Amino acid sequence: MMVSRRLYWTLWMLSCFGQYSGQDLPFPEPANGAVGESVVLAPVNPPSTSILTIHWAFTSTIIISVASGVTTVNPAYKDRVSFDINTLALELQNLTLGDSGIYTLSVTLAAGETLTGETSLQVFEKISNVRLIGPEELLIEGNSSANITSEGTGIITSVEWMKDNSPLSPSNRIIFSPDNRSVSISPVQRSDSGEYQCTYRNPASSETAKHSLIINYGPENVSIEGPEVVDLGVPVSLSCSANSVPSASFIWRFNGTDTGVTTDTFTIDETDFTHSGDYECTASNSVTNSSASQRHALLVKPSDGGGGGLTTGAIAGIVIGVLVAVAGICGLIFYLVKTKKIPMLNKEQKGKSSEASATAAAAQSKQEPESNYEEIIDIQKIRRDGAVPVNESIYENEENEYENVNVKY
Repeated sequence: MMVSRRLYWTLWMLSCFGQYSGQDLPFPEPANGAVGESVVLAPVNPPSTSILTIHWAFTSTIIISVASGVTTVNPAYKDRVSFDINTLALELQNLTLGDSGIYTLSVTLAAGETLTGETSLQVFEKISNVRLIGPEELLIEGNSSANITSEGTGIITSVEWMKDNSPLSPSNRIIFSPDNRSVSISPVQRSDSGEYQCTYRNPASSETAKHSLIINYGPENVSIEGPEVVDLGVPVSLSCSANSVPSASFIWRFNGTDTGVTTDTFTIDETDFTHSGDYECTASNSVTNSSASQRHALLVKPSDGGGGGLTTGAIAGIVIGVLVAVAGICGLIFYLVKTKKIPMLNKEQKGKSSEASATAAAAQSKQEPESNYEEIIDIQKIRRDGAVPVNESIYENEENEYENVNVKY
């Protein structure tokens, strides 16, 4: 009994590989095909000598016969088979599940020798309509679970899972169903984000479906990039970033006051001393309803060039003010000239100056004769006393000079 079973399994295994005793025309491993597809059955080493007859049969039914160069095809296989006389290969087309079974090839040589061989064909229903059904709700890291289920039609002999083109392996968080057609992940982590692939296979066909998971998290690791000390009057940019899915939104505050800036970059076109202080960037995630902040201190110092510490804007304001003042003065002068008020003022000033000059001259003239007259009286008095001789030339000169003075001796 034991020997019979061993012999049976031995013969079965050898038949699968076409290597059992008495097999004159060996075949490769058993063939597989899909419904509606084609398959070719051919011996490994066909005879090279002259052949009289060839017969291909499925169980006890003759499919095709060749004798004396004439080929005969069973009507049941018309338009479904083709035959190659050189390789002895039989091609079956438009396969059905009923085509599964044992096929036998028999060849009679011109020398009268008969060679035989057989192989098997298994026809599978073609796999189709494979798809993956995943979670529809938003997944949040550490709080959510994800279940992915596969579906498909056809004879499925194996199911293979992959993530981002690498095999997906079970773990304490990743659990496969007993039939391997679904996978559960709990709780989800950010590393679970990616493309999941499920492949249904049978020996004749395969089909793959894909599904992507997005795990939301953050924000975290908020940072601000930018200088801490800058010169007066220069542009400055502060850039805020955070790890977050989806991308975080940003709000900027300066010394605790909302600036109205909601981009990841805070820009100052030209610094002044009022820009020194604490800049705070707050990153928010609308899915996780979480937020995180980071601060950055900025100091504006006088530029190395010295000067009065005036910014370019202040200097421009001063220049504009001076130009306005000059323009106002020029306009006033033009108005006065146009209305002839300046010449009248000049005339009045000249008249007053002439009168003042005449009065001063008259006063001087009045004082000088009186002074000379007193000197002459003094000289005459001295002569009467005989104390001092008088030079007549001097007297004559004085008399000429003061000819209008009447002197009595």
